[in-house]
Amino acid sequence: MGEKITEGVIWKQLLIFFFPILIGTFFQQLYNTVDAVVVGRFAGKEALSSVGGSSSQIINLVVGFFTGLTSGASVIISQYFGAKKREELQKALHTAYAFSILFGILIGLAGVVLTPMLLAQMNTPEELMHDSVMYVRIYFAGLAFVLVYNMGSAILRAIGDSRRPLYYLIICCIINIVLDLALVLGLRLGVLGVAAATLFSQAVSAMLVTRALMYHTEEMELRLGEIRIQRDMLGKMLRIGLPTGIQSSMYSISNVLLQASLNNLGVDTMAAWAAFGKIDSIVWMINGAFGISVTTFVGQNFGAGKWDRVRKGTRDCLLMTVGTEMALSALIVFVGQYLFGVFTSDAGVVQIGMRMVRIISPTYWLFAFIEIYSGSLRAQGSVLVTTIMTLVGVCLLRVIWVMFIVPNGKLEQLIACYPITWVVTAAAMIIYYFYKQKRIVRSFT
Repeated sequence: MGEKITEGVIWKQLLIFFFPILIGTFFQQLYNTVDAVVVGRFAGKEALSSVGGSSSQIINLVVGFFTGLTSGASVIISQYFGAKKREELQKALHTAYAFSILFGILIGLAGVVLTPMLLAQMNTPEELMHDSVMYVRIYFAGLAFVLVYNMGSAILRAIGDSRRPLYYLIICCIINIVLDLALVLGLRLGVLGVAAATLFSQAVSAMLVTRALMYHTEEMELRLGEIRIQRDMLGKMLRIGLPTGIQSSMYSISNVLLQASLNNLGVDTMAAWAAFGKIDSIVWMINGAFGISVTTFVGQNFGAGKWDRVRKGTRDCLLMTVGTEMALSALIVFVGQYLFGVFTSDAGVVQIGMRMVRIISPTYWLFAFIEIYSGSLRAQGSVLVTTIMTLVGVCLLRVIWVMFIVPNGKLEQLIACYPITWVVTAAAMIIYYFYKQKRIVRSFT
């Protein structure tokens, strides 16, 4: 059942919506994190590097791009829901589902074929190539399940239902953990075991979210016989989602280039970066959950013509995000070595990981301005400029830094691209947000 958030106390509604998304994202991250913990502790740092190094960057590239595309469906559906347009809701639902299935099959097949070439281009060490290829290929084979779940859960959240995606993820994460332990510790399958466990768990999550949309949403109903792409509706979704998808993929591409440079520093650095990525994901889970919350909140209220709630909701969400990330930054700096110890007992890897923490973690809060302001503007239909700003300020600048300013640089020089690009892009986003709001206010008055 969907829930309208066009009335009531703003900050409470944001938090009520935020926590199920956060917990759900946490369990989604646990899929790969549990894989990394199990293979890192019981199969060695080489297996950890195979699951969390270049493999993870390729997977994040594809899934990140599609997740950006789902924002188009999420915004359109939240606006139709707020405006009570049932017929358009049905069209949007079936078009979004058809697109996720088609995209998952086509890109999944391409990924299976291209995986060895992609890993080779990233300077993946020869001793890691076999397991890395196997892990990525199995993931791509089940990509349609991943994308169907992501689209289905985005649709549920767009109508205010953030609880069901959470419940389904908890169930599937438990399945994944049990299978990981059985296949890696019991059958000694290593990387193959964690890949198979993840694939099966994601298939279950896709089936559960599909069933919810078929039988448990009052405002719209998924009918399998009506799943098809309607060009006009897909065009509306892509106009919002495609720039966001490109933005997400450019993040991943810049990270892939950084990963290729870090790969030249050896397996210990790769293992440290893989573990840091899992620790780092805690911050991005919170960022993403606040971003989805503000996008849905603003989308519904913008569709209902409630501008004052749009403005106050954005402000409240930004303050909560900045405060939370400052606290997390301090926590990671102080207890980082113990967090790395969860993934590996290798003292050299932990030491390298802490060098990463001291450079990146203190500046996490800067990204809140990028996430919240761009999410709010996207929900209002203003996508292109924020996408360009992020592409240039974060992605392009990061590529220039890694490839031209510090080519073959040391660890600290390479990863300094993160705080530098966040400062530049956050400053630009703040300026543009307030400029755009003045123009929108005039259109409302």
